[in-house]
Amino acid sequence: MDMLRGKQIAEAHLADWRKLAQGLHARYLVDDFGAGVRFVAAVGEAGDALGHHPRVSIGRGYVDLELVTDNAIYRDDEGTEHVVEWVTQQDVDLARRITDIAADHKVDADPASVSEIELGLDTEHSATIAPVWAALLTGSAESQGRGTPSDEIRDATGRLPNLWFGDVPEGDASGPRFHIEVYVAPEAAETRIAAAVAAGGTVVDDSDAPSLTVIADQDGNQGVVCVDGSAATQV
Repeated sequence: MDMLRGKQIAEAHLADWRKLAQGLHARYLVDDFGAGVRFVAAVGEAGDALGHHPRVSIGRGYVDLELVTDNAIYRDDEGTEHVVEWVTQQDVDLARRITDIAADHKVDADPASVSEIELGLDTEHSATIAPVWAALLTGSAESQGRGTPSDEIRDATGRLPNLWFGDVPEGDASGPRFHIEVYVAPEAAETRIAAAVAAGGTVVDDSDAPSLTVIADQDGNQGVVCVDGSAATQV
Protein backbone atom coordinates (compact mmCIF):
# COMPACT_ATOMS: atom_id res chain seq x y z
CA MET A 1 0.00 0.00 0.00
CA ASP A 2 1.38 3.40 -0.99
CA MET A 3 2.48 5.88 1.66
CA LEU A 4 0.41 9.04 1.90
CA ARG A 5 1.97 12.47 1.46
CA GLY A 6 1.38 15.25 3.95
CA LYS A 7 -1.25 16.96 1.78
CA GLN A 8 -3.23 13.74 1.48
CA ILE A 9 -3.19 13.28 5.25
CA ALA A 10 -4.28 16.89 5.79
CA GLU A 11 -7.14 16.45 3.34
CA ALA A 12 -8.45 13.54 5.43
CA HIS A 13 -9.38 16.06 8.19
CA LEU A 14 -8.62 13.73 11.10
CA ALA A 15 -9.55 16.07 13.94
CA ASP A 16 -8.48 13.69 16.74
CA TRP A 17 -5.13 12.82 15.18
CA ARG A 18 -1.78 14.46 14.53
CA LYS A 19 1.01 13.30 12.20
CA LEU A 20 4.23 12.96 14.23
CA ALA A 21 7.35 11.42 12.67
CA GLN A 22 6.17 8.35 10.72
CA GLY A 23 2.70 7.80 12.17
CA LEU A 24 -0.65 9.23 13.21
CA HIS A 25 -0.97 9.83 16.95
CA ALA A 26 -3.97 10.39 19.21
CA ARG A 27 -4.50 10.72 22.96
CA TYR A 28 -7.92 9.97 24.43
CA LEU A 29 -8.83 10.96 27.97
CA VAL A 30 -10.58 8.31 30.08
CA ASP A 31 -12.12 8.41 33.54
CA ASP A 32 -10.34 5.32 34.81
CA PHE A 33 -8.32 2.31 33.74
CA GLY A 34 -11.40 0.17 33.18
CA ALA A 35 -12.86 2.73 30.79
CA GLY A 36 -9.56 2.75 28.93
CA VAL A 37 -9.57 -1.03 28.62
CA ARG A 38 -13.13 -1.06 27.30
CA PHE A 39 -12.26 1.60 24.77
CA VAL A 40 -9.16 -0.29 23.63
CA ALA A 41 -11.18 -3.51 23.34
CA ALA A 42 -13.60 -1.77 20.98
CA VAL A 43 -10.67 -0.34 19.01
CA GLY A 44 -9.25 -3.86 18.79
CA GLU A 45 -12.48 -5.21 17.32
CA ALA A 46 -12.45 -2.46 14.69
CA GLY A 47 -8.85 -3.29 13.91
CA ASP A 48 -9.74 -6.96 13.53
CA ALA A 49 -12.38 -6.03 10.97
CA LEU A 50 -9.88 -3.98 8.96
CA GLY A 51 -6.91 -6.30 9.47
CA HIS A 52 -4.85 -3.50 10.97
CA HIS A 53 -4.23 -2.35 14.53
CA PRO A 54 -2.75 0.63 16.37
CA ARG A 55 0.10 0.63 18.83
CA VAL A 56 -1.46 1.22 22.24
CA SER A 57 -0.32 2.62 25.57
CA ILE A 58 -2.65 2.98 28.57
CA GLY A 59 -1.89 5.15 31.56
CA ARG A 60 -3.72 6.90 34.34
CA GLY A 61 -6.44 8.91 32.65
CA TYR A 62 -5.39 8.38 29.04
CA VAL A 63 -5.07 5.99 26.11
CA ASP A 64 -2.36 6.77 23.54
CA LEU A 65 -2.68 5.33 20.04
CA GLU A 66 -0.33 5.34 17.07
CA LEU A 67 -1.30 4.26 13.58
CA VAL A 68 1.47 3.40 11.14
CA THR A 69 1.88 0.86 8.33
CA ASP A 70 5.03 -1.27 8.57
CA ASN A 71 5.21 -2.01 4.85
CA ALA A 72 4.18 1.20 3.13
CA ILE A 73 5.61 1.75 -0.35
CA TYR A 74 7.76 4.81 -1.03
CA ARG A 75 8.98 5.61 -4.55
CA ASP A 76 12.07 7.76 -4.91
CA ASP A 77 12.77 10.18 -7.75
CA GLU A 78 14.12 7.35 -9.91
CA GLY A 79 10.96 5.30 -9.38
CA THR A 80 12.67 2.73 -7.15
CA GLU A 81 10.29 1.29 -4.56
CA HIS A 82 11.25 1.12 -0.87
CA VAL A 83 9.34 -0.54 1.96
CA VAL A 84 9.01 2.00 4.77
CA GLU A 85 7.09 2.69 7.96
CA TRP A 86 4.59 5.42 7.16
CA VAL A 87 0.94 6.42 7.04
CA THR A 88 -1.21 4.73 4.40
CA GLN A 89 -4.91 4.74 3.59
CA GLN A 90 -5.57 1.89 6.01
CA ASP A 91 -4.30 4.09 8.84
CA VAL A 92 -6.61 6.91 7.80
CA ASP A 93 -9.57 4.52 7.57
CA LEU A 94 -8.92 3.09 11.02
CA ALA A 95 -8.33 6.57 12.49
CA ARG A 96 -11.79 7.60 11.33
CA ARG A 97 -13.32 4.45 12.82
CA ILE A 98 -11.55 5.03 16.15
CA THR A 99 -12.88 8.60 16.26
CA ASP A 100 -16.40 7.18 15.91
CA ILE A 101 -15.71 4.63 18.65
CA ALA A 102 -14.44 7.37 20.95
CA ALA A 103 -17.69 9.29 20.43
CA ASP A 104 -19.70 6.16 21.22
CA HIS A 105 -17.71 5.67 24.44
CA LYS A 106 -17.94 9.40 25.30
CA VAL A 107 -14.14 9.59 25.30
CA ASP A 108 -12.61 12.97 24.43
CA ALA A 109 -9.48 13.43 22.32
CA ASP A 110 -6.60 15.68 23.44
CA PRO A 111 -4.67 16.12 20.17
CA ALA A 112 -2.48 18.99 21.38
CA SER A 113 -0.85 16.75 23.99
CA VAL A 114 0.53 14.05 21.67
CA SER A 115 4.30 13.72 21.40
CA GLU A 116 6.96 11.43 19.96
CA ILE A 117 10.71 11.26 20.61
CA GLU A 118 13.47 10.23 18.23
CA LEU A 119 17.24 10.25 18.66
CA GLY A 120 19.61 11.84 16.16
CA LEU A 121 23.32 11.11 15.77
CA ASP A 122 25.45 13.17 13.38
CA THR A 123 28.20 11.09 11.80
CA GLU A 124 30.45 10.76 8.76
CA HIS A 125 30.03 6.98 8.57
CA SER A 126 26.49 5.86 9.37
CA ALA A 127 26.85 2.53 7.55
CA THR A 128 29.92 1.71 9.67
CA ILE A 129 28.53 2.57 13.09
CA ALA A 130 24.88 1.62 12.56
CA PRO A 131 25.43 -2.12 13.27
CA VAL A 132 26.89 -1.23 16.68
CA TRP A 133 23.83 0.82 17.59
CA ALA A 134 21.46 -1.78 16.20
CA ALA A 135 23.02 -4.42 18.43
CA LEU A 136 23.23 -2.12 21.45
CA LEU A 137 19.68 -0.79 21.27
CA THR A 138 17.71 -3.80 20.09
CA GLY A 139 20.04 -6.80 20.04
CA SER A 140 19.19 -7.40 16.39
CA ALA A 141 21.03 -6.45 13.21
CA GLU A 142 17.65 -6.47 11.43
CA SER A 143 16.70 -3.22 13.16
CA GLN A 144 19.21 -1.36 10.95
CA GLY A 145 17.32 0.04 7.98
CA ARG A 146 14.02 -1.53 9.04
CA GLY A 147 11.16 0.55 7.68
CA THR A 148 13.49 3.07 6.04
CA PRO A 149 15.82 3.24 3.02
CA SER A 150 18.58 4.66 5.25
CA ASP A 151 20.67 3.20 8.10
CA GLU A 152 18.14 4.35 10.72
CA ILE A 153 17.65 2.03 13.71
CA ARG A 154 14.05 1.05 14.39
CA ASP A 155 12.90 -1.49 16.96
CA ALA A 156 10.13 -3.65 15.47
CA THR A 157 8.35 -3.86 18.84
CA GLY A 158 8.27 -0.11 19.38
CA ARG A 159 10.02 -0.31 22.76
CA LEU A 160 12.64 2.32 21.91
CA PRO A 161 12.83 5.67 20.13
CA ASN A 162 14.10 5.52 16.57
CA LEU A 163 17.75 6.46 16.05
CA TRP A 164 18.55 8.19 12.78
CA PHE A 165 21.86 9.44 11.43
CA GLY A 166 22.59 12.92 10.13
CA ASP A 167 25.42 13.51 7.68
CA VAL A 168 28.35 15.74 8.66
CA PRO A 169 31.27 16.78 6.44
CA GLU A 170 34.35 14.56 6.50
CA GLY A 171 36.66 15.57 9.33
CA ASP A 172 34.15 17.87 11.03
CA ALA A 173 34.19 16.87 14.70
CA SER A 174 32.87 20.17 16.05
CA GLY A 175 29.69 20.49 18.10
CA PRO A 176 27.49 17.90 19.81
CA ARG A 177 26.81 14.66 17.95
CA PHE A 178 23.73 13.35 19.76
CA HIS A 179 20.48 15.26 19.99
CA ILE A 180 16.86 14.53 20.83
CA GLU A 181 14.01 15.30 18.45
CA VAL A 182 10.66 15.99 20.09
CA TYR A 183 7.69 15.80 17.71
CA VAL A 184 4.66 17.77 18.86
CA ALA A 185 1.31 18.83 17.43
CA PRO A 186 1.53 22.07 15.42
CA GLU A 187 -0.62 23.93 17.92
CA ALA A 188 1.66 22.90 20.79
CA ALA A 189 5.04 23.92 19.32
CA GLU A 190 5.07 27.58 20.34
CA THR A 191 4.13 26.75 23.94
CA ARG A 192 6.71 23.96 24.14
CA ILE A 193 9.50 26.22 22.85
CA ALA A 194 8.51 29.03 25.20
CA ALA A 195 8.57 26.64 28.16
CA ALA A 196 12.07 25.44 27.27
CA VAL A 197 13.33 29.00 26.93
CA ALA A 198 11.70 30.02 30.22
CA ALA A 199 13.51 27.13 31.89
CA GLY A 200 16.89 28.45 30.73
CA GLY A 201 17.16 27.05 27.21
CA THR A 202 18.24 29.03 24.16
CA VAL A 203 16.91 28.91 20.62
CA VAL A 204 20.06 28.40 18.54
CA ASP A 205 18.48 27.85 15.12
CA ASP A 206 14.93 28.61 14.00
CA SER A 207 15.72 29.05 10.31
CA ASP A 208 13.50 26.05 9.49
CA ALA A 209 10.75 26.93 11.97
CA PRO A 210 8.06 25.91 12.53
CA SER A 211 9.16 22.54 11.13
CA LEU A 212 12.40 22.46 13.14
CA THR A 213 13.48 24.63 16.06
CA VAL A 214 16.83 23.80 17.68
CA ILE A 215 17.11 24.51 21.40
CA ALA A 216 20.23 24.18 23.54
CA ASP A 217 20.49 23.81 27.30
CA GLN A 218 23.06 25.68 29.39
CA ASP A 219 25.70 23.03 28.63
CA GLY A 220 25.16 23.22 24.89
CA ASN A 221 23.22 19.94 24.56
CA GLN A 222 20.65 20.25 21.81
CA GLY A 223 17.07 19.20 21.27
CA VAL A 224 14.84 19.87 18.30
CA VAL A 225 11.13 20.67 18.43
CA CYS A 226 9.67 19.10 15.27
CA VAL A 227 6.34 19.80 13.57
CA ASP A 228 4.97 18.11 10.46
CA GLY A 229 3.14 21.09 9.03
CA SER A 230 2.61 19.35 5.68
CA ALA A 231 0.05 17.02 7.28
CA ALA A 232 -1.74 19.66 9.36
CA THR A 233 -5.35 20.28 8.48
CA GLN A 234 -5.87 23.81 7.26
CA VAL A 235 -8.87 25.44 8.91
